Amino acid sequence: MRTSTRRSRRLVAFAAAAALTTGLLAGCAEDSGDGSSNSDGGSDGSGKTTLTIGTFGVFGYKQAGLYDEYMKLNPDVTIKENVTTRTDVYWPKTLTRLQAGSGTDDIQAIEVGNIAEAVQTQGDKFVDLGKEVDKSQWLDWKNAQATTKDGKLIGLGTDIGPMAVCYRKDLFEKAGLETDRTKLAEQWKGDWSKYVDLGKQYMEKAPKGTKFVDSASSVYNAALGGEAERYYDKDGEVIWDKSDGVKKSWDAAMEVATSDMSAKLKQFDKPWDQGFSNGTFATVACPAWMIGYIQEKSGDSGKGKWDVAAAPTAANWGGAFVGVPTASKHQKEAVALAKWLTAPEQQAKVFAKQASFPSTPSAYADLKPQADTTAYFSDAPIAQIFSDSAKTIPTQIFGIKDQPIGTAISDVGILQVEQKGASPEEGWDAATEEIKDVLGQ
Repeated sequence: MRTSTRRSRRLVAFAAAAALTTGLLAGCAEDSGDGSSNSDGGSDGSGKTTLTIGTFGVFGYKQAGLYDEYMKLNPDVTIKENVTTRTDVYWPKTLTRLQAGSGTDDIQAIEVGNIAEAVQTQGDKFVDLGKEVDKSQWLDWKNAQATTKDGKLIGLGTDIGPMAVCYRKDLFEKAGLETDRTKLAEQWKGDWSKYVDLGKQYMEKAPKGTKFVDSASSVYNAALGGEAERYYDKDGEVIWDKSDGVKKSWDAAMEVATSDMSAKLKQFDKPWDQGFSNGTFATVACPAWMIGYIQEKSGDSGKGKWDVAAAPTAANWGGAFVGVPTASKHQKEAVALAKWLTAPEQQAKVFAKQASFPSTPSAYADLKPQADTTAYFSDAPIAQIFSDSAKTIPTQIFGIKDQPIGTAISDVGILQVEQKGASPEEGWDAATEEIKDVLGQ
């Protein structure tokens, strides 16, 4: 996820992600932890071809039954998914294996925050999928993100991360706040600072042991997801320290980090997961991939208590791609699986299971979450909310070190303020030092 964020599904989170991220981005039910792979296996001993797919977070392929479905359609194929929880662990190990030309999975997922680096530095390590598919199936900007300067398409789009806000309506009611999703969205429409202001109101009558939001980083990533220009400009120049979008998002996060409204949890860590099931926080920035994550982590106790409202601004957090490394010993079979997993029909099935939003527009008209997902989120019109957001998401600019820059700001700068009591200035300085190290400055 997405994000993955993709939980990180990719995130995400929400993405992700984010998905997750993005994110993305997220945890998962089954996790190898270290991102180990088994691409050298070739056969499972029964004469079948074993295809490995490396992912981060919860992509939803297993949860939606796609692996089982594909193996029934292709009885000579066995699929093994190797999952790593966090993108910032998954991607460096994947890079090492790509550069070594060995140890990769037959299919490797790529989070949107890493796609620029993959395109610009690892393009020759991936099969050109543009020769294998009808590229018009995907959003143009999604294809563009995964295309090298010489026109090679190294990844097929999985999900994107249109933004909403997921909230506990039972906790809102106890705090004396509006619980109707439409009226609530109007209260914070247009600016994430209005969302933060509502958090101050929540804390005046907050149910005992609860906070308004899970983390300041959540607010930062959500707000930044609505900005076209973030860490890089259109010419590929690093501008993170001059970006208006980064400054606005940082300022919103600092309002949260220096107040009492945050649960001060690091996203995608175990205490954060537990916060969902324990009802520790009342809201979370909610890219589409977060829906499945919340449902999984909140469990039966959260059913009917969560609701979904439109976000203050249209934004994207998370999303991902799948590519086939040239190091795969089963390129033909891996390409076929990647094409099938990312086809509109399969993307719609993943959405139905966990609301990971497709990057294939032909799937949009008939998107339907599963009945239990709709019921879980108080019968919110999930498909409509995310579709409306997706229509006006700005085209975002990504650079080669997007993901580590974002991680430095969230996991170093913001956490210094939120968890260790540093001032916003000290947090920014800490992030700056980390980013300089990342950029080799």
